[in-house]
Amino acid sequence: MPKTDYLNDPTAPQANSLVVAVTVFVQDEQGRVLLIRRSDNSLWALPGGAQDVGESTAQAAVREVDEETGLQVEPTGISGIYSDPAHVIAYDNGEVRQEFSICLRARLVGGRIRTSSESTEVKWVEPASLQALPIHPSMLLRIMHGLERDAPYLG
Repeated sequence: MPKTDYLNDPTAPQANSLVVAVTVFVQDEQGRVLLIRRSDNSLWALPGGAQDVGESTAQAAVREVDEETGLQVEPTGISGIYSDPAHVIAYDNGEVRQEFSICLRARLVGGRIRTSSESTEVKWVEPASLQALPIHPSMLLRIMHGLERDAPYLG
């Protein structure tokens, strides 16, 4: 489902829903960050998506990483909680979500990289190369917090 992210945009539509979502910050042994190129907006992002009824946040994180990348991970902690009401995501079906995303840290435990219907590319990215990629500012914030912060971000 195509979507448009709005951040601090006075022309953004009003939110009409709030959905729990997860993103997952994973680094390999070389310090590279696991990213996907999203099929719905062509931007690079951490793997993630909405939490389903009947699953925990950690289970949602594991499922989303597997679905989008083919990799298996084990959550190790919280990188941050992102709930800025000035960030809304508008979908083609009329839904406009206020951001609410829990970003978990995780470690790689297995699998083989592959794409999915939600990811057109999957790769490990050197932190120095992040600025060259098309990444939404709200996602770049999560990535930078993952790289720079020991304590969880609460915002």
